Amino acid sequence: MRTLIISGGMIDRDFALSFIQEYRPEYCVAADKGVAFCETAEIEPDYIVGDFDSFSGERLEQYLSVHPVPVRTFNPVKDATDTEIALRHVVEMGAGQIVLLGVTGGRMDHFLASLQCLHISLAAGIPAWILDSCNRISLHDQAFTIRKREQFGRFVSFFPAGEAVENLTLEGFKYPLHNHYMTNTDSLGVSNELQAEVARVSFTAGILFMVQSRDGK
Repeated sequence: MRTLIISGGMIDRDFALSFIQEYRPEYCVAADKGVAFCETAEIEPDYIVGDFDSFSGERLEQYLSVHPVPVRTFNPVKDATDTEIALRHVVEMGAGQIVLLGVTGGRMDHFLASLQCLHISLAAGIPAWILDSCNRISLHDQAFTIRKREQFGRFVSFFPAGEAVENLTLEGFKYPLHNHYMTNTDSLGVSNELQAEVARVSFTAGILFMVQSRDGK
């Protein structure tokens, strides 16, 4: 099941609408202020979650009067972000893949929390991506390949999601690596590029962030 989470961060409207049209999500969750984007973009989510500290209850009631969508409301004094709650919900619903929009830009604490949330989908064995108009971010715990025709943007960067990634090997890249011990103080993985039609990333231990990116407008 192709799943989409729309949160309350910065969203490039044109990019998001183009992506949603192409992605054709089968299940969509709006998290708190993500409802505002759905409202202006005339998107009806399948489910809404949040404490609604950044999207007022009055506005929510107005939206629901036109779009009778199931809502789960939380106390603002809670132990998880609205995005985490939405992510755990779609995992429980049996998502096959997950895309998160509206989790970049604005407050960095919320963005970092969303990065950490990718561990939830990884542990469940569900591919997930944080996406905006310039970046596609994913988390990996085993070897994988990247096809050039499916690449997002020009650049590909790698970062350990922990202290280190062991024996990192990059094949088919402009800057290849062989059995590199990449630590969380290592910026060697920034701004690589694909050369082969199919590039391979492998490592023997650790968890790896991949950021596929392109320069802004």
